[in-house]
Amino acid sequence: MHSHPDTLTITSSSPGDTCTMGRRLGAHLCAGDVLLLSGDIGAGKTHFARCLIQSVLAQPEDVPSPTYTIVQTYPGPTCEIWHADLYRLPGPNEVVELGLIEAFDTAICLVEWPDRLGNLAPPSALKMDFVLDGNNDTRKVTLHWQGGDWQTKLTEALHD
Repeated sequence: MHSHPDTLTITSSSPGDTCTMGRRLGAHLCAGDVLLLSGDIGAGKTHFARCLIQSVLAQPEDVPSPTYTIVQTYPGPTCEIWHADLYRLPGPNEVVELGLIEAFDTAICLVEWPDRLGNLAPPSALKMDFVLDGNNDTRKVTLHWQGGDWQTKLTEALHD
């Protein structure tokens, strides 16, 4: 695993690996943490988000993909968890109507298709890019961040 200050690439060799990564990172998140999940359909974004959310919930519940509802919210232990799939949004104005901008400050937010945010994405968000690696179950997940305490959270999460 190689890294420099604001980029880290993690290889996930199975859906189970991706799930473990979600659970480990979920344990370190708090209100105001925003994860922007990008990558092709089928690259593992929703699977990662589902595992992370289920690991944080006090009462396990089904975590459907928010493709049609756009946003699903869950009662987390310390704050709400928002899971947004912006694929079907026409543009950034609708993001404001969803209440997502306020949620960036008060909730843990996982956002799929974050390019739809335009310039509304919080600068302190953790960007996670999921890429299919070849034709098997391997994924490369590249994390980018600026500022915030992501370095500490990621170090702790990945070395638990």
